[in-house]
Amino acid sequence: MSKGVDSKRQDYAGIVLAAPVSVPYERYSPEPAHWWLARALSQLRRVAGVAPESVDGLCVSSFTLFPDTAVGLTQHFGLTPRWLDHIPTGGASGVIAMRRAARAVQSGDASIVACLAGDTNHVDSFRAMLTSFSRFSQDASYPYGSGGPNGSFALMTEEYMRQYQVQREEFGKLCVAQRHNALHYADALMKTPLSLEQYMSARKIADPVALFDCVMPCAGAEAFLVMHEDRARDLKLPFVRILSTIERHNAFPDDPVQLRGGWALDKDELWAMAGITPWEVDLLQTYDDYPVIIAMQFEDLGFCEKGAAGEFIRENTFTFDGSFPHNTSGGQLSVGQAGAAGGYLGLVEAIRQLTGGAQRNAVKNANIAAVSGFGMINFDRGLCSAAAVLARQA
Repeated sequence: MSKGVDSKRQDYAGIVLAAPVSVPYERYSPEPAHWWLARALSQLRRVAGVAPESVDGLCVSSFTLFPDTAVGLTQHFGLTPRWLDHIPTGGASGVIAMRRAARAVQSGDASIVACLAGDTNHVDSFRAMLTSFSRFSQDASYPYGSGGPNGSFALMTEEYMRQYQVQREEFGKLCVAQRHNALHYADALMKTPLSLEQYMSARKIADPVALFDCVMPCAGAEAFLVMHEDRARDLKLPFVRILSTIERHNAFPDDPVQLRGGWALDKDELWAMAGITPWEVDLLQTYDDYPVIIAMQFEDLGFCEKGAAGEFIRENTFTFDGSFPHNTSGGQLSVGQAGAAGGYLGLVEAIRQLTGGAQRNAVKNANIAAVSGFGMINFDRGLCSAAAVLARQA
């Protein structure tokens, strides 16, 4: 076990995840975020067969819920929870919500926690959100005509390609594989095949980032429940066990361009806590708003050495039915990015895969999944990183 890891503190024994829920995405929606989150909560209750009063913990992530937060939703939804949290960490929100909800159940602060993430997408939602996304962006980039993540990720992508000799074809292979997966996932918004030729010839958005490197904003919601294993068995719910988790914020702040994330600091703890090596994982779900961050996660989580992602990509298919299944629903690049729900998409899909809920995109004999999150581009880098290792119930 890595230095500084307290095995008793980190043990999640007896705490499980169940009832993975995805509310089908829509490109645009006239409904508010509250409506999408309410649908997720209603579906959770229906799937789990629990009464409203049985859900005594609530954890929420949303960008477009303003001016409300999680506490405002309690009145909207008629809830009276004894434990509450609001997780504003973007693409890392799913794992972080799971971590905090698991500790709440473990300590007795709640018995069943509903973890919800969802956002709406009006025609002008994304532009409006960017205008107030962070003070760093308002002060340091917007006055010069630059705004939004495309410019930040173009900077990272260009430097990553230069330093590690990764080609666009490698990034393209990831996008093509995820589209293949999405075509076998009923709720993906992208319904047509994508070829490497189409990827390579797509119009530039922020050089070297092109059209198929970018997620498509949309509306939708994701959710799951956290509870004791005994409660899940009583409810006859298939569940997954939590083997390990990590969380880190503002890692490597002195790096002039972000080429690594907080996973690099904590990956030894992640695998030591889980009691396995990366190569025992049957599938990986990474946060994927742009391909470059996928490559960083491959490296920083220990699936290959730093700078070796290009070779790693060439050696695997990344399809649900091939080698190293990755983002088996299609990920955000082919399912869509429903705001903060993008940070839940991979986790919910991992729970579905390990509980037998995956259908045409099911990974054969999947027993262990890793999930990784990345979020909050404050100005020039993502501040939040998290990861978890999950296992099918024994």
